Amino acid sequence: MRERWILAVDLGNGGPKVAVVSLEGEVRRTAMRSVHAHVGLDGAATQDATEWWVGLREAAREAIDGSRADREALHAVAITGQWGSTVPVGVDGEPVGDVLLWADTRARDLAREVIGGPLNISGFAPHKALPFVRITGGAPNPSGADPTGHSLLLRERLPEVYAKTAVMLEPVDYLGLKFTGRAAATPASMLASWLTDNRLGAPLGYVDALVAKTRRDRARLPELIPTGSVLGPLLPEVASELGVAPGAPVVCGLPDLHAAVVGSGAVAPYETHIAVSTTSWIGARVPFKRTDILHQIATVPGLDPAHPLVANNQETGGAALHWLREQIVAPDDGLLGGGSGIGASGAAEEALSPSFEDLLRLAGRAPAGCEGLLFMPWLNGERSPVEDKVVRAGWLNLSLRTDRAMLVRSVVEGVAYNSRWLLDAYEKFLKQPVPKVRILGGGAQSDLWCQIYADVLGRPVEQVADPRHAQLRGVALWARVCLGELTLDEVPALVLVAATFAPSAHAHVYSEGYAEYRKLYRKLKGLYHRLNSRHAKS
Repeated sequence: MRERWILAVDLGNGGPKVAVVSLEGEVRRTAMRSVHAHVGLDGAATQDATEWWVGLREAAREAIDGSRADREALHAVAITGQWGSTVPVGVDGEPVGDVLLWADTRARDLAREVIGGPLNISGFAPHKALPFVRITGGAPNPSGADPTGHSLLLRERLPEVYAKTAVMLEPVDYLGLKFTGRAAATPASMLASWLTDNRLGAPLGYVDALVAKTRRDRARLPELIPTGSVLGPLLPEVASELGVAPGAPVVCGLPDLHAAVVGSGAVAPYETHIAVSTTSWIGARVPFKRTDILHQIATVPGLDPAHPLVANNQETGGAALHWLREQIVAPDDGLLGGGSGIGASGAAEEALSPSFEDLLRLAGRAPAGCEGLLFMPWLNGERSPVEDKVVRAGWLNLSLRTDRAMLVRSVVEGVAYNSRWLLDAYEKFLKQPVPKVRILGGGAQSDLWCQIYADVLGRPVEQVADPRHAQLRGVALWARVCLGELTLDEVPALVLVAATFAPSAHAHVYSEGYAEYRKLYRKLKGLYHRLNSRHAKS
């Protein structure tokens, strides 16, 4: 009997990662292709969707070849990835312009017309935000860094692209179109547009009044179908390019927020996970609809209609360590690769030293708390628990004793402190304590980082097995749920916990450090706004 398998795709900010996954959730082989991102001083943040698709096909062929999977036994195609980005697609199904990423703020002034006003809370004018919050649970971002801002930018500032655009798709839905030829979305994939009625028990569909308020063109919105639907069969021409049999069901794309829930195995209501990927977030399934505009936390359409997901986002998670590796020149401290292709003039390739493992081993040589050194990981501003695109990262309390080991460890600690800041608001949002958390993502591969999280958060941290690929595992298992082969209740038995980290003797050091970290944003935000106002698009 042929062993069936799932082709799982995770379109992250760094590029598409593709895996061959067994029906039990074992990730057999992965491959990835990096993609370029343009970030401009004007607030631009873009990628090329064609580069995504070319890289995805190359990675898929590599993973399939390397796994020696039976090419006639493809069971399903499952898609997850970034959300809150916009791909303008023409009538032929091809991109007609750059992908506008979730970090693109060029429409800040246009978004303020839609959602802001002289009297506002964190940029939201209450009388404009409340209709969205009441129906959807959230509202368009006043920074313009979401599909509402993207649509306004295309219409008002990029009219030549807008005129060619037949439909605006989220990244996972664009990939679904490429696999099946069908342009469709779900309430889950459209969550950042805030156009669907997300009240428990509400019917499926866009809310025309909200479409009008966002100045969106209804004709350019994709067909809306239920979350968990099968989008269609794999196109013969795509199957031929991948070297597999055609016709396998392609399940509607799922945001990485949702795939992380399944991949963490923490699927029961209120069971919480922390993702430490490029960005970072804290989430869970919950049996209620609620919004905290002040801290940018809201419930969004979930895996099923009865259980929304808690959504929030910290703009910089594991990307802080990535930045450190690529942009800080290495001194001669025994770490290979010092000064060679590491500084701002030439970022190091993944295969070159120092690797992330090298850096984390170095961090382990520094004392807990780094002698009071604090790092703020706001390299791209912040979204939760404060909405502020102008605030920036920095170190405080450097001394002549500060060495590179402390610099690296302080970055790891700073990301954990930032998660603790969000967790404080998250627990108030849930209205109950979180006794333990699951951790996943690339950052969770490090035992040191997991232990620091346990010490900073002051509670046990469960590291899922193979945490870097948790979302690939999650979306593959989700495909089986959608096909009626599994239930969510059966998922935890297929997700192993590799280790549990309890708070250690260092917890008191981090408690003191966090007490000071928690004050930094309030004390420094004025300085950041004065320094950066000339670069912020008004």
